[in-house]
Amino acid sequence: MDDAEPTRGRPHLLVVEARFYDHVQDMLLAGATAALEGVDATFETVTVPGALEIPTAIALADASERFDGYVALGCVIRGETSHYDIVAGESARGLVQLGMERGCPIGNGILTVDTEAQALVRADPTGKDKGGDAARAALALVALAETFLADA
Repeated sequence: MDDAEPTRGRPHLLVVEARFYDHVQDMLLAGATAALEGVDATFETVTVPGALEIPTAIALADASERFDGYVALGCVIRGETSHYDIVAGESARGLVQLGMERGCPIGNGILTVDTEAQALVRADPTGKDKGGDAARAALALVALAETFLADA
């Protein structure tokens, strides 16, 4: 499905961001915001302490039934310990689990990188624009969900 814009009106999304690295997060959010505004979607933004808290925040929001989809934004940079592996793996697992078990349309924009330089290239809206990519992925899944609901 090429057209990511839902057919039943303006989608309303929740952007959940972990602002652990503010300068990286500003770029991710700018990319996501531009992508959502580009298709006239409405959205709200909430902040959580770190990437591990993003899936829980989405689960709590999903229970409210106020949102059509979700955009997860964060950054995990490898350090000297195995904590990176836990945070990167468990945050991704939590998002996939929400998608599969609850059918939550989620765009995953949690960067998992070795260096800050890699994060900056991926977060830059004029570069790899991973924040925008995550928003576009969420919109595509929202549209797909609406297609399946219309066929039901």
